[in-house]
Amino acid sequence: MSTLKAELIRLIRDEGPLPVSRYMALALGHPRHGYYMTRDPFGQEGDFTTAPEISQMFGELLGLWTAHLWQAMGAPVRFRLIELGPGRGTLMADVLRTTRIVPGFHAALSVHLVETSPVLRAKQAETLRGADPDWHDTVEAALEGPVIVLANEFLDALPLDQFVMTAEGWHERLVGLNGDGELAFGLALVGEDSLKLAAPAGTVFEQPYVALDVVAEIARHVAGHGGGALFIDYGSIRSGFGDTLQAMKRHGFVDPLAEPGKADLTVHVDFERMGQAASKAGAALHGPVTQRDFLLALGLAQRAQILSQKADAAQRRAISEAFDRLTQPGETGMGDLFKVLAFSHPGLPLLPGFDLHRVPEQV
Repeated sequence: MSTLKAELIRLIRDEGPLPVSRYMALALGHPRHGYYMTRDPFGQEGDFTTAPEISQMFGELLGLWTAHLWQAMGAPVRFRLIELGPGRGTLMADVLRTTRIVPGFHAALSVHLVETSPVLRAKQAETLRGADPDWHDTVEAALEGPVIVLANEFLDALPLDQFVMTAEGWHERLVGLNGDGELAFGLALVGEDSLKLAAPAGTVFEQPYVALDVVAEIARHVAGHGGGALFIDYGSIRSGFGDTLQAMKRHGFVDPLAEPGKADLTVHVDFERMGQAASKAGAALHGPVTQRDFLLALGLAQRAQILSQKADAAQRRAISEAFDRLTQPGETGMGDLFKVLAFSHPGLPLLPGFDLHRVPEQV
């Protein structure tokens, strides 16, 4: 039994069952035993692989997107380039490398990273040596003046609450203990009267309060101070019902309650609700669109061709495999599972990647 699991069992015995959001927060962010506090989870030796780790092309295209947004903002002489949940710093490194060719861009920016993991902060410092990043524990602390915010696979790790429809109405889903003293899901005894949603018995509804607050906070800031934000994550374009809580360990799915602190916990992002939160906060909305359409619109196919022309056979094969992984649909690829949402100051034009009439043909 993991140390954190033993602590959670004691906590539940002392205080009662936990909301799913609190369970997620402790499993991922417990100061001593939380999943992200104790490890580097990325890559083949970790538990999962993200797009920046798959190919430099992903970060290069986002770098050019970022530079275009800065120019559309009027090329402010000072702005904050912020990444939320920057992993090993790979994405930010590729963005900075690609944008060296943009006159005035590097002189204007300061790099800010929202990261709570000491292990990952150390990795980021190594990757971004020379960029002099500032680290922040919260999104609020990073926001100041004009900003450009990048967030790849950030919202999916934010805690949410779950509710289940029963014959008596909606009840909150909790993490408690079964007859054997093991962690188990159950329902609150008291119903949740604030939910006015009709659904069949057994339906699960998820409330991503934390993610909605983060999106609204950033949207209010860019609407008032200038700039924009780009979120890329797996989830749905349209809102719906369903239990999306999942745990990942060594690139495979495991029971979310089996090893808290030893496996990654994530949920699917409801992009429709995220967009509504951004719009309500005063920002202009772009998307959501699929990752495939977004990357192709930015020129992923052309970039792959250019890289392949200078590559040997093994490198060309790797480039082709990365292209497929980033764009293909279904379980083997990220193309349609991942969605892209941006929002910006309402005075800015439509941002690149969201005019799907200009999506080039796949090659």
